[in-house]
Amino acid sequence: MLDHHAWQAIWLTLELATLTTLLLLLLATPLAWWLSQTRSRWRAPISAIVTLPLVLPPSVLGFYLLVLMGPQGPLGQLTLALGWGTLSFTFTGLLIGSIAFSLPFAVQPIQHAFESIGDRPLEAAATLRASPLDAFFSIALPLARPGLLTAAILSFAHTVGEFGVVLMIGGNIPGKTRVVSTQIYGHVEAMEYVQAHWLAGGMLAFSFVVLLCLSLLKRNGASVMR
Repeated sequence: MLDHHAWQAIWLTLELATLTTLLLLLLATPLAWWLSQTRSRWRAPISAIVTLPLVLPPSVLGFYLLVLMGPQGPLGQLTLALGWGTLSFTFTGLLIGSIAFSLPFAVQPIQHAFESIGDRPLEAAATLRASPLDAFFSIALPLARPGLLTAAILSFAHTVGEFGVVLMIGGNIPGKTRVVSTQIYGHVEAMEYVQAHWLAGGMLAFSFVVLLCLSLLKRNGASVMR
């Protein structure tokens, strides 16, 4: 059965995933809109940077984030100068790492949703003298809702399943940075397979539900398009 430490890890994981998803939607939506509309020469390199966590080993990303937030890193020196201490091995550090690691899972579905809208609805709004901001909020965002839902589900699920980045940045501190994935790792290291089975089975069921939701969302979206 699940003990106090397991429930603590579960609630910390849910808190981390929820905050990461909300912040990612706020950051990814304008970025995805810019990527879908711009013809700037910076589009390709910025798109590559956004996509980088998909191909970069989590330990590599975690290492450089750890260096960035450490006492010798630029972000670490800034937070030390502000009297905040370093962000490594803190929940805030985990949150920053989770946002960086899950960024492409938020940006890409929203970007594809914006691109699928096409130019005609926005041109029609322009002929009605709608400002670009009005067109974005009244036309683009409602039409991109399936992409936003997909981004939210993927970001939440991907954050829940993180291991390499959170272990590198946050370690495995009970009640502070220990999430479900690192809790399972700790159980396996201690050869506590029964406890590991409970948590791993929950993660397996959660992953199935996420994939089922995405499948249903895709089918419903296709039905609406018809």
